[in-house]
Amino acid sequence: MDIALLTTVAALLFVLIGLAEPLASRLSLPFSVMLASLGILIGGGALFLLHTDLTDALNPLADTIIELPIRSNVFLYVFLPTLIFQTTLDMNIRRMLDDWVPILTLAVVAVLVATLTIGYALSWVSALPLVVCLLVGAIVSTTDPSAVVGIFRDLSTPQRLARIIEGESLLNDAAAISLAGLFITYVMMELPPPGLGQAIGSFPMLFVGGVAAGWLIAFVAIELMSRIHRFELAQISISVAVPYLSYIVAEEVFHASGVIGVVAAGLTMNFAGPGRILPSAWAKLRAVWDLLSHWSGALIFVLAALLIPRLLDDVHLVDLGLILVVVVAALVARAIILFGLMPLLTGLRVSPVVEVPYRVAILWGGLRGAVTLALALAVTENPYVDVAIKREVGILATGFTLWTLMVQGTTLSWVINRLRLDKLSPVDTALSKQVIAVALQEVREDLKKTTENYGMSPETLKSEAQRFGKRVDRAMLAAESEDNRNILDRDRVTLGLLALAGHEREEILDYFRVHVISVRLSESMLFDADRLIEATRTDGRMGYQRAAKRNLRYGPGFRIAAFLRNRFGISGPLANVTADRVEILLAKRLILRDLGVFIDGRIRRIHGDRVAEILHDLVNRRSEALDAAIEGLRLQYPDYTDKLERRYIRRLSLRLEEREFDAMRDDGLIGEELHSVLMQSIAQRRAATELRPHLDLAPAQQGTLPSFPLFADLGEEELQALLQELDRSYVNSGKVILQRGSVSRSVFFVASGVVELEVNGQIRRLERGNMFGAFTALTGRPSIGQATALTPVSLLQLDERGFRDVLRRSPSLQRALLENAPTPEIRAELLNVPELRQG
Repeated sequence: MDIALLTTVAALLFVLIGLAEPLASRLSLPFSVMLASLGILIGGGALFLLHTDLTDALNPLADTIIELPIRSNVFLYVFLPTLIFQTTLDMNIRRMLDDWVPILTLAVVAVLVATLTIGYALSWVSALPLVVCLLVGAIVSTTDPSAVVGIFRDLSTPQRLARIIEGESLLNDAAAISLAGLFITYVMMELPPPGLGQAIGSFPMLFVGGVAAGWLIAFVAIELMSRIHRFELAQISISVAVPYLSYIVAEEVFHASGVIGVVAAGLTMNFAGPGRILPSAWAKLRAVWDLLSHWSGALIFVLAALLIPRLLDDVHLVDLGLILVVVVAALVARAIILFGLMPLLTGLRVSPVVEVPYRVAILWGGLRGAVTLALALAVTENPYVDVAIKREVGILATGFTLWTLMVQGTTLSWVINRLRLDKLSPVDTALSKQVIAVALQEVREDLKKTTENYGMSPETLKSEAQRFGKRVDRAMLAAESEDNRNILDRDRVTLGLLALAGHEREEILDYFRVHVISVRLSESMLFDADRLIEATRTDGRMGYQRAAKRNLRYGPGFRIAAFLRNRFGISGPLANVTADRVEILLAKRLILRDLGVFIDGRIRRIHGDRVAEILHDLVNRRSEALDAAIEGLRLQYPDYTDKLERRYIRRLSLRLEEREFDAMRDDGLIGEELHSVLMQSIAQRRAATELRPHLDLAPAQQGTLPSFPLFADLGEEELQALLQELDRSYVNSGKVILQRGSVSRSVFFVASGVVELEVNGQIRRLERGNMFGAFTALTGRPSIGQATALTPVSLLQLDERGFRDVLRRSPSLQRALLENAPTPEIRAELLNVPELRQG
């Protein structure tokens, strides 16, 4: 093939892609539909030129178009990974998890139901073997990401609807491709169709293997990218390799689904990337992937559409009837899932509610495209498949794809409009009016200051000020309308909290960008911020408060580390988890201090004083809880906390110093050479602050005992002996430490945190230095009280023998035990304990 002609065709394709988008906008058509239409016209035009005697001048160009090396593997290995990977980078993973049941239902169950429904419907009305009919059903059962994602992003649809559609289109490819591969094997061997169990039996391995391959490739890539953070282009280059390696490793090494591999890699990068890659590099990476995805999606449609005239070269009237059967069967199968299975799952409390308008939009939005054509092309390329079967599969798959694009695709916008899914909610509509009013007031003030500085004529300024003032007045009237006044404070608080949590997330990224917090911390803190956002979206103020409390708790890592320390004496993991906690709490305190300014500067003007005060109160409560947690750690690890605070101050000073040198360079006060030297000096000093000080748990434990009033009578040698007998244990908030009615042979001392002791309906809060469990340990009787950790608690534990020995030598401990007896009966019984009688 002539390289010059091939290059010309490729260049013209990019020109076509560039012109198709504005043309689609002008004609109010989806971009993918416009591309498909142009591709069909080009492919049909090339065939026409080759078969007409009007001119031979364009025959070389037409022949090049017809002979383009378009194979099924080109779509599956070159274009599809790029498109899927970029789509997963844009996903809100945590929000998508809210709808994982309907997404998986559409992605897996719907594919199986569509395959069976279409297959058996075709077998009843045609002479095709059942296995061929099932093959057609598998090929056309997958919605296409390049068709679906683009259209639903262009339409003003609710984000939840777009997420469900995107999730389905990304995950159902694996099910359809695996089923099509299975049925192709049976068609080639002329075997009867496999059973349902055999057809779905391979899904788990396809899924698990794909996830493993994608996660592994993405994990290695993120590690490499985080180590070369100064080289942004190198990071982007590595990211380009991720989807292709994931697809190939999943397919060739794990013999699993390449599509699932790419999805897993993209989700891993989406989840971990923002916390491990600098925001500037992440923004550039996303921009590059947006462009690559735009090209890939467009080329998929154009090249696939070029095939359509060839695949439909020999269509008869009976074929059109069979295409209609496929269309009806596909819609019926989709309706069974959407209006039969989904309501059932919701009734069983397995799935969240998917509203009827959403289900209608999903029914009509099941578009097919390049993936369906690629699978059909794979059948037509197979030398072991009968020619008649190739023809029928190609015609049915292509005809059905054309129906979904040209009929469903062009009318989807009308359906969305009729369902009123493109309208803002009443709350959002009212809020938009208020936001516009506030913004226009600020613009009027800034415009007045700016225009006065330019010395314009007073008449011009007055005329334009009056014109703009009328617009502001109209906006203010709309904002003060009755509908706007009827927005509930509850809704305003929720919207304000969403803005507040979003600003908190941006603050975390800013601190990460200027190296005030580390990569490792930013990843954890971003996860906490996302949890705040999602909980607020779901349950408003209560969700925000619950998420804020949950973010202060110790997680599973702490429980595992505490188990290793308590059971096996391995303290390294616990030291790391505790050090992370200290650092995260200090960083969060910095960020919470900034939220008040955001409330007063932005939220108060939009939502009013009452909402602003509620938000201030919620932030103050978070700050108090945070300060209490930090104070508990400061008492427990004073030296370590002091070292970390000094480390933060040094990092902040380096950032301020860096900013000052940048300003001097921009103002021309220093040259590039001096600026470069100064930046190198800052980089060296910053590297010294990257190394976190080591936390040793043992010295911290020793430092706790002298400050306990209970052990005030013990000398240094006695304290050292006691240290050898004390065991430290860590429990999370909410855990019952001493159960009512149980018998414990140990006495507990609170080293940090708060324990709630409930005895006969009376509640006491035990803090640092208090003890509990002595009565049951000394008397052997069941405990009449119950001790529960209100916060994460560090405990010192002493067995009965050790406690009796200390009690014998410590009058302070004897007095405390008798004075704090919860009931006179218990006090009387304690007086019979030999160690107390001696005292």
